[in-house]
Amino acid sequence: MDAVKINRFSDLTVWQKAHELTLATYQLTEKFPRSEQFGIVSQMRRSAASVSANIAEGFGRRTTKELLRCLQISRGELEETRYFLILSRDLKYLPPSEFESMNNRCDSVGQLINALGRSLKERIGESKT
Repeated sequence: MDAVKINRFSDLTVWQKAHELTLATYQLTEKFPRSEQFGIVSQMRRSAASVSANIAEGFGRRTTKELLRCLQISRGELEETRYFLILSRDLKYLPPSEFESMNNRCDSVGQLINALGRSLKERIGESKT
C-alpha cells in the first residue's frame, strides 16, 4: 500500500481534530462569566489553540525529530486545556454533559497525538518508550 503524501499540516487528521477542539473551546467559553475573560477563558483558549499550533509548527520544521518534539509540547498543552475544563466544571461554569463532551474530544486528540508519535518513532527507529 502506498503511503499518502501529506503536503500541509492541515492534511493531518490530528491537526484537524485539534483545530475542532479549539473551535469548540472558543464557543464553549463564550458563555463563561465576563469576570473570567482574562482568567480561565484566556488561558483555556490559549492552551487549546497551542495544541494545533504546535502540530503545525512541528510539521513546518520538516524534520521528524522536530515534529516529535512539537507533538510532546502539544500533548502538554492538551493536558493544560483538560485541567481548565475540570476547573470550569468544578466552578459550575460548565455543565457535566458539556465537560464530558469536551473531555472526550481531549481523549480523541490525545490518542491521535500518541499514535502519530509512535509511528514517527518507529520510522526513525527509536524504541517505544
